[in-house]
Amino acid sequence: MSVNRRVMAATPDDVWTVLADGWLYPLWVVGASRMRDVDRDWPAVGSRIHHSVGAWPLLIDDHTEVLEAVPGRAITLKVRAWPVGEGRVEIRLSDIGARTEVVITEEATAGPGVLVPEPFKGLSLKWRNTETLRRLAFLVEGRHEALDRAQRSTKEN
Repeated sequence: MSVNRRVMAATPDDVWTVLADGWLYPLWVVGASRMRDVDRDWPAVGSRIHHSVGAWPLLIDDHTEVLEAVPGRAITLKVRAWPVGEGRVEIRLSDIGARTEVVITEEATAGPGVLVPEPFKGLSLKWRNTETLRRLAFLVEGRHEALDRAQRSTKEN
């Protein structure tokens, strides 16, 4: 199992807005290369996003399903990338003043990935999720700053 943390200069609602937009998934999830479809009720429990993993022309079409969701606070996903396998990813959001600590916990749950020795599996997930959180922060903080600028501009005019 891998646990990664990052504090972002945005509120939990700002982070949730990005997580709740399934079309943004490949912008912040390492390995996801494109979206094919997003269920209309995403991120409701049982809803799915349909993505591809890999690099063209070697793409694997699969999906990710919401197992649990507490808007603005947490989401638990069943992530799939067969034939590699599937996993469980929990993303938790906690207030730290005007900032948010985002914690990602990931573990392989099925397929060949569960056979990888824990030190190697944990290290590879740690590296991948460090980059995932970095991308999420760029997206959330950039979006947050752009909205702030737009609101200030509207008030000035």
